Amino acid sequence: MRSSPSHRTALTGAAALLGLAAALYAPGCATNPATGQRQLSLISESQEIALGKQSDAEIVASLGVYEDAELAAYVERVGQSLAAVSERPDLDWSFQVIDDPTVNAFALPGGYIYVTRGILAHLSSEAELASVLGHEIGHVTARHSVNRISKTQLASLGLGIGMIVSEELRQFGDLAQVGLGLLFLKYSRDDERQADELGLRYIVQGEYDAREMPEVFETLQRLSEEGGSGRVPGYLSTHPDPGARAGTATSAVAALGRDFSSAKVARAPYLRQLDGIVFGVDPREGFFRGDRYYHPQLGFQMAVPESWPRQNLKQSVEAMAPDKDALMALTLARGSAQEAARALADSEGITAGRIGTGRTNGLPSAGFEFQASDGRGSYRGVVRFVEHGERTFRLLGYTLADRWSRHDDALRGFAGSFSRLTDRDILAVQPARLELVEIPGSMGVSELQRRYPSNADDQTIAVINHLTGEEELPAGTLAKRIVGGPPRD
Repeated sequence: MRSSPSHRTALTGAAALLGLAAALYAPGCATNPATGQRQLSLISESQEIALGKQSDAEIVASLGVYEDAELAAYVERVGQSLAAVSERPDLDWSFQVIDDPTVNAFALPGGYIYVTRGILAHLSSEAELASVLGHEIGHVTARHSVNRISKTQLASLGLGIGMIVSEELRQFGDLAQVGLGLLFLKYSRDDERQADELGLRYIVQGEYDAREMPEVFETLQRLSEEGGSGRVPGYLSTHPDPGARAGTATSAVAALGRDFSSAKVARAPYLRQLDGIVFGVDPREGFFRGDRYYHPQLGFQMAVPESWPRQNLKQSVEAMAPDKDALMALTLARGSAQEAARALADSEGITAGRIGTGRTNGLPSAGFEFQASDGRGSYRGVVRFVEHGERTFRLLGYTLADRWSRHDDALRGFAGSFSRLTDRDILAVQPARLELVEIPGSMGVSELQRRYPSNADDQTIAVINHLTGEEELPAGTLAKRIVGGPPRD
């Protein structure tokens, strides 16, 4: 999201590079008990756990957990049962549901596993959930993230964990967090294959029907990436598809030669956990429409250029210039508008102009233009603090100093655009939700839509119910439909 000049240490010759790395990190290889393979590891288990704990706090603060205690406990129970049969049962494993519509699941070092409400809505049994969690547990037991970090540290001569975050995420470093950087790491095809194998091992040991695993891959293959629709990347963005994973999984299950007829599937119990879950983007937590951003819960709106890539996080709303040379961000601040402005103006590295106080669109505010330097470059920007609803909001826009004339109008416009939201229709907006219906007779998508209309198209209903072509759900099945939410276009 942010770019900066490259920072590299120049050494003469590959031998010097490898020699220094070996001196800094030897010994750096060990046999992984899950994979049985020798593995580069410059990070100890205690460091791995500490990194996971720190990153977990950032993930939860930035993305938010889905507020459903019963569903959270259900996912936690399934996850812990699988972690207990893994090669690292003594980790302090954590399984959480992220409040995001994107279809994804991901793991952080140290045993922190997350599934989005988006992927839960697209699964249809506890065994499928176990397949997803088992795969993510495999990434942790195989230490894939740690291995990636170790390789990056080796290549950059140990410049630090934060250096794994891409160049685009480092220029505006105050918003580039380690946890979110880990979230955007891509696994290799070998990592994916290995996690699939380990996940299969764990679900079999957990006495789940392993034949449900290929169904998960088939569903994921039917889903395109949901770019820009959520706070996290889509599954295919973080899990590169090794190709024909459903077929590979089917062959692997068959090769086990086991009878799974009495193994756990738990379709109905799982689906009942989903009844009423928010489906898609929750507009109450803020949404973009054209050049405006609306937040019904907090009752405000502001201008954000539609041409700038934008992101709506729990703690911030951010937009980046198309050329990645400017950023605007809304966050909360402490104290009154004047107190927050003075605190920022007095910060080290900030050269502030005169603090102007008054009202912005009728709301108490204070702000100033500034210049700043962080050792990597010089920046110029504008900031305004606005009081609204017992909160103080910070609207910050800045760019490289030599690009100010290109972006000053947009940045000033953003900083001065915060206002109360008064549109009753927007204030009353509600999210769509998944609802279960027990169908009295076998039926396909068309009949399901006719008998139990959804606020979603046929393709969406087909995918969430795992139907293809002319397939029909059997009589007595719990089927998913989508109700409520904004009117369909």
